[in-house]
Amino acid sequence: MNQTRFSVGTLPKGNRNSITDVPGVRVGHCTLSDGRHETGVTVVLPPCENPFLEKMTAACHVVNGFGKTLGLMQLTELGTLETPIALTNTLNVGRIHDAMVSYMLELCRRDGVTLTSVNPLVCECNDGLLNDIADRALGERELRAAIESASEDFAEGAVGAGRGMCCHSLKGGIGSASRIVTMDGRDYTVGVLALTNHGRLSDLRLPGMESFGKELAGQLANDAPDKGSCILVLATDLPLDARQLTRVLRRCPVGLCRLGSYYGHGSGELVVGFSTAYPVLQREQRDIVPRAFLNEKRMDLPFRAAAEASEEAVLCSLLAAETVEGFRGTKIGLREYLP
Repeated sequence: MNQTRFSVGTLPKGNRNSITDVPGVRVGHCTLSDGRHETGVTVVLPPCENPFLEKMTAACHVVNGFGKTLGLMQLTELGTLETPIALTNTLNVGRIHDAMVSYMLELCRRDGVTLTSVNPLVCECNDGLLNDIADRALGERELRAAIESASEDFAEGAVGAGRGMCCHSLKGGIGSASRIVTMDGRDYTVGVLALTNHGRLSDLRLPGMESFGKELAGQLANDAPDKGSCILVLATDLPLDARQLTRVLRRCPVGLCRLGSYYGHGSGELVVGFSTAYPVLQREQRDIVPRAFLNEKRMDLPFRAAAEASEEAVLCSLLAAETVEGFRGTKIGLREYLP
């Protein structure tokens, strides 16, 4: 189980305290680390062999749109996710998108489907301080490696897409957390994975140590502007339609705010999410497809779960990330400054 030294919220955590507590969801990484290239790819895989044939109900919420994500327009219009979600650095979005097209073509050929259109979802943050981003060192080999490594148990911190990221002027990266909500006597999971590359050090507020960031910024005389980005990926097995899911995603930024984020002008904050409850089948033949959805009056628990899991996922990214010396500087892990 993923543990932090801080207490976040009141809802119970999943067994792993991870997005992979949602049944069938897996996460994989490919990391490049040679001093010049400190970067990588992280993938979130929905629980199906071919996500084009079993599309997940999906939605997004753009907090501050300073970003280069591909795939949001169709996802928003149709309310479905039809590929794994890939996270990477800003200048590698196009190459990872192209690699995902190749991967999906291969899956569909295997399953006897003629694929003429597909909508990969590729999200990014800019790791240009620690990584020679202009080299665009990531491509199909790295995406395939991330997909092949996908598992319920995965590393956090300075790995995958998080290798070169910075958070509140400290080392950022990948973090995850989950919360359990009970509806009609059944437990459901809300899980969040965070790619953190945002925030000013003086704004950082740790639970029970609200002045920590301000004091540390004063000691280090380091208070760089907020111009990085944060991607939050939410997964749940709650039966939500795309509109309800959007409402849940809008609560994820509460977790960032509680840690001190103000969504700077140069920082792109984005939340994407999917529900595994009712896949939209590509081969569905019925005109009317029956589904059950969450009672709108019962949304408070999922709202709280999204906020708590998001806050803890960011914390986990900070606590798990080791110090990294990269292309144009060094970022120190939070653990080195904690008493």
